Amino acid sequence: MKLKTVNEKALTSCSASQQMLAKTTREGVETAFHRALKKKPCPYGVGGTCCRICYMGPCRVSDNAPGAATGVCGATAETISARNFGRMIAAGAAAHSDHAREVALTFLAAARGEAPGFEIRDEEKLRAVAAELGIEAAGKNKNRLAEEVGLKLLAEFGQQEGELHFIRRAPAKRQEVWQRLGVIPRGIDREIVEMMHRTSVGVDQEYVHLMRHGMRTSLADGWGGSMIATELQDILFGTPVPIRAKVNLGVLKADQVNIIVHGHEPLLPELMVAAAKDEELLLAARGVGANGINIAGICCTANEILMRKGVPVAGSVLQQELAIATGAVDAMVVDVQCVMQGLGTVARCYHTELFTTSSRAQIPGAIHLEFNHENGFEVAREIIRRAIANFPKRRAVEIPTEEVDLVAGFSHETINYMLGGRFRASYRPLNDNIINGRIRGVAAVVGCSNPRVRFGDLHTTIVRELIANNVLVLVTGCAAINCAKEGLLIPEAAELAGSGLREVCEAVGMPPVLHCGSCVDNSRLLVAGTAIVKEGGLGEDLSEVPVCGCAPEWMSEKAICIGQYFVTSGVTVGFGVAFPATGSEKFSDYLFGGIKEHVGATWFFEPDPMAMARQIITILDEKRKALGIDVARERVLYDMEMRRKLEVV
Repeated sequence: MKLKTVNEKALTSCSASQQMLAKTTREGVETAFHRALKKKPCPYGVGGTCCRICYMGPCRVSDNAPGAATGVCGATAETISARNFGRMIAAGAAAHSDHAREVALTFLAAARGEAPGFEIRDEEKLRAVAAELGIEAAGKNKNRLAEEVGLKLLAEFGQQEGELHFIRRAPAKRQEVWQRLGVIPRGIDREIVEMMHRTSVGVDQEYVHLMRHGMRTSLADGWGGSMIATELQDILFGTPVPIRAKVNLGVLKADQVNIIVHGHEPLLPELMVAAAKDEELLLAARGVGANGINIAGICCTANEILMRKGVPVAGSVLQQELAIATGAVDAMVVDVQCVMQGLGTVARCYHTELFTTSSRAQIPGAIHLEFNHENGFEVAREIIRRAIANFPKRRAVEIPTEEVDLVAGFSHETINYMLGGRFRASYRPLNDNIINGRIRGVAAVVGCSNPRVRFGDLHTTIVRELIANNVLVLVTGCAAINCAKEGLLIPEAAELAGSGLREVCEAVGMPPVLHCGSCVDNSRLLVAGTAIVKEGGLGEDLSEVPVCGCAPEWMSEKAICIGQYFVTSGVTVGFGVAFPATGSEKFSDYLFGGIKEHVGATWFFEPDPMAMARQIITILDEKRKALGIDVARERVLYDMEMRRKLEVV
C-alpha cells in the first residue's frame, strides 16, 4: 500500500516514534497515525450531541442549528450530552472494575493455593487492609487472612445495599458531601448497571439528575474497583518501591528474543517475567542464536511490571504498532483495554506473532492462548517457546537507539516513607513545604496518548511548566511513560524545577515528577490527597487542598470516569484534545461551573498545553489564597529566614 507522506515531527515529539513512522510510511504499513490523518472527527459526536440509543434516530442535535434542537423523542442537547457522558463514565468504571474482579479472583485462588506461581508477597499491607475491613487477623496465617480479605472485597461487586468500604478512607467532610448528595456507591456492578438503565431510551431525562448518578458510578470506580485492584495487586505482587529502569523503543534488543506485553492486567506478565529466567528456556533461546530473552512493556501493563520488577518500557499506547515495525518483536502478548485491532494487520507485515490471552477479548488473525490462574505458567512458557521459535524468522531489523533512564514506583506508602522515614512516616514534610511556599501545590498529569495531537508533547510541555513553577507533579498511565521518555522521571530533572521544589527534591533524593503507576493506580492519588488532608494545615477536604488534575491527551472512556471521580472527590480536572459535552451549552456550563455548588470542584477544557499549565497554577494559587498561604509572601518569609540562618553561621 502506498501511503501519503507524513510529517513525523508534527505527529509526535518522540524521535524514536518519528523514526518508526517514517519506516512504516516507506513500507506502506498503516498505523493509527495514518488513519487519524484520513479520518475527521464527527462534529456532533465530538461535542457529545449525537444520540444513538434508539432507532427512531440516530439523531444529531445542536443548540444552534435550525430544526435540530431536539431528537425525534424530544430529547434536548443537554439530555443527550449528559446521557452520553454518563455512558462513558459507566464504560470506564466497567473496564477498571472488571480488571479488579479478575485480580480479586486470582488473589483468592492464590490464597487457597490454587494459582501456581502466585503468592501473597506483602503481608504487612495485607494485615493493614484486613484491619481496615474489620477482619480480625490474630491467629491466622497470611493465606487464611488473604482469603477473608479477598471474599469481602469480591462481595462489593455484587453488593446491592450499604456502602463500599474504601469510601470511609475519604476525609470526613467529603463523606458528608457525598451523603448529602446521595452519591455513595452501594455496590460496584449495581451503579454501572443503573447508569446504563437511566441512559436508555425514555428513562432519566434531566441532565443534573443524570450526572448525580454519574458521580455515584464514578466513585464506584475510584473508591471501589480501581482501589480494590491497586490494593490487591500490591498485596499479591508487592507494594512498589522506587526502582530504576529504561524506557522507549531502544529497550528492544537485536540479539535477544523480544516479547512485548501490552494491556492492563499484570497477572500473566508477572508469570512471563519469571518464566523468562528459566534456564531451559534460556538454553532454547541460545540454541536459535539469541543471547537472551527480553520482556518489555507497552501501556499500563508496562507500568505494572515496571514498578514492581524493573522491566523496561518500550512505549505508551501509541507506540504499540511502531514497536512491531522495528522488525525485532518476536511476540506481542495482549490482554484487555487500549489494544488496537490494527495490531493484527501490522503484525502480518512483519514476522511478529500476536497473542490474545483474555477470555474477554480476541483479535481477528491473532493466536488465542487463554490465560486463567490455574494454567498461567503453562501459557507463559508456551508463548515464550513460540517467540523463541520465531526469532530466526526475522527479516530487516531497525531499532531506534533511544532508551532513557527513569525512576518509578512511588506508591502512597513509599511517599510516606520517603518523607518521614520508617518509624515516623508522615506527609508532614510535604504539607509544611506547601505551607511555606517551597512547593506551590500538587498536580496530577494522567491519561492516554492521542494521535489527534502531537503525542507526548502536551504531557511534557505542561509538566515542564508546572515543575518550573514549583508544582510537584504526580503521573500515571501513558502520561507517565511520555514524561519518562523526556528524562523527567529521574532525580536529575530537579534542575528543571523552581528553586523551592528543587530544594525539596534534592533533600529527599526524588524526582520532581513521581511515577505513581497505571490507570487503576489513580486511586493512589486519592489516598495521597486524603493523607495530606489528614496531616492537617491544608484544609479539611480535598476541595480545599492546593491540588489539581489534568488529562491533556485523553482518548478513553476510562479517562472520563477517572476525571469524574476526581471532580466528585473535590479535585478540579482539566482535559485537552476535545471535550464530549461542548455541543450543549447548558450541560457544559454545568460541568465547567455549576457542578462546583455540589462537589466543590469542576471540569475545565483547555487544548493548549501552556494555557492548561497556567490555569492549573491559577487554581493552586486560588486555593493557597483561600487557606491564607499566599505563594509570594510565604516564599519571601522563607528566604529571609534562610538568610538569617546563614548570617548566624
